[in-house]
Amino acid sequence: MTDPRTLLWQARRGPVPADWRVFTKRRGKVSGFFGGTSDDPDPLLVITPDGSVEYISERKPLAIVVFQDLAGMKLRVVGSTNSAVSTWVDLRYLDGSKSKWRSTGFGSNLEAIQGFIEAYGAHKALRGYA
Repeated sequence: MTDPRTLLWQARRGPVPADWRVFTKRRGKVSGFFGGTSDDPDPLLVITPDGSVEYISERKPLAIVVFQDLAGMKLRVVGSTNSAVSTWVDLRYLDGSKSKWRSTGFGSNLEAIQGFIEAYGAHKALRGYA
């Protein structure tokens, strides 16, 4: 995977390769002021054929997933009695470790979740270990 900061820089400036998915949203002035992030660039999620990089603010570390390191993934959806739905992706790594992928800034964006899963599937198919 290319350097994560380089991916973010390219996605902010555009254009990006056709097989990238880029999700961004404006940081609200009020929330940016109270969160101490008003001078930060807007949140950004970049999904490439090799993985994903998510930037939320300078105060939080980049969230990076490298598809080459994964043994598999599984979509999880849980509903509650008040009609709220929680969605995330369980990640299983080649070294046996596990983690959850849930976009911090775009967690309710089903298109982002779908793009993440599709990119991983394409990665596996193109690398010959589907």
